[in-house]
Amino acid sequence: MSNIINNDKKYIANTYKRFNVVLKEGKGSILIDENNKEYIDFSSGIGTNTFGACDDEWVDAVCNQAKTLQHTSNLYYSIPQVKLAELLIERTNMKKVFFANSGAEANEGAIKCARKYSFDKYGKGRSEIITLQGSFHGRTIATLSATGQDVFHQYFYPFVEDFKYAPVNDINALNDLINENTCAIMIETVQGEGGVNALEPEFIKYIDKVCKEKDLVFICDEVQTGNGRTGYLYSYMEYGVNPDIVTTAKALAGGLPFAAVMFNTKVENTLSYGQHATTFGGNPICAQAAYSIISRIDNDLLEHVKECRKIIDEELKKSPYVKYTTGKGLMVGIELDDKKLAVDIVQKCIDNGLIVLTAKKRIRLLPPLNISFENLRRGLDILKKVLESE
Repeated sequence: MSNIINNDKKYIANTYKRFNVVLKEGKGSILIDENNKEYIDFSSGIGTNTFGACDDEWVDAVCNQAKTLQHTSNLYYSIPQVKLAELLIERTNMKKVFFANSGAEANEGAIKCARKYSFDKYGKGRSEIITLQGSFHGRTIATLSATGQDVFHQYFYPFVEDFKYAPVNDINALNDLINENTCAIMIETVQGEGGVNALEPEFIKYIDKVCKEKDLVFICDEVQTGNGRTGYLYSYMEYGVNPDIVTTAKALAGGLPFAAVMFNTKVENTLSYGQHATTFGGNPICAQAAYSIISRIDNDLLEHVKECRKIIDEELKKSPYVKYTTGKGLMVGIELDDKKLAVDIVQKCIDNGLIVLTAKKRIRLLPPLNISFENLRRGLDILKKVLESE
């Protein structure tokens, strides 16, 4: 066993069940381990390396900013922050943005904003937030509380109060949970960690409608679905809805820790001086990296994502061991034959030079958005062969 693996087990807290691979470098959708074995990457760092490993334009943006100014306090103005903020607002028609470091932090900011909006307008007590069963919103105490999965509601008591969980796509059950104490509804349009489950369009549109009618804050968690992943810049755009708050992270800065909370008209001025802050959020290097990513997510790339999805579905339909696929764009869930275990398939894929992920009992694919058709087909061939041999 590699010394790296032994020393990892010795010195790093064992909070991850790692596969026995030491990755050392990569380019695009190809990764290389310490033994110089190549892998086709269908994970992109759990949907984070937007254009794969070491994208040239991204590398130049990061290195040039690192040589200019690596960090400054948020007590001062920052050129990369403002450039990125302007670009995001122009592309989304939102009104304001707050920069953070991770998806969990972004969702914390959204929760705080929603509750303050309601407090300012209606007073104390109107603080309940409805999320969905099967959702995942982060690993802080508040975002674990927002997460609609019992498996995460263990050990870390007491959890934050006033979260309720509605069944997915059930409008009547959602309505039963809304009362005079409800302040917000928070959703992922595709539940990533919950199994790559896409919500029904009618359900999403109803949430938008009921939030407007009852003056609830509509929060769309785009931590994993955002930044081109589903074939749209942000996934809510497919449905013609207008969330009050959109959170995003993961692919935003192409592999650096960065997140954003975007506020629409209703809540754009809810948070004021001293009510929310961060030391590293909006860091100039990360902001410049994000600018290099968002500025290149254009219609051609989004069409490429949709075309890749067509290829994935067409190829996987040929396998008798695949029941069906779920998700949107290059956020793919694969429901396997009952005799196949996703975790076993992942290990076999690694052995054969393909990196894939799991989500619950499904195989999950999150390739770089610009993966070539050639590498996409090569990876799918490996996956199909693994399924046949397992």
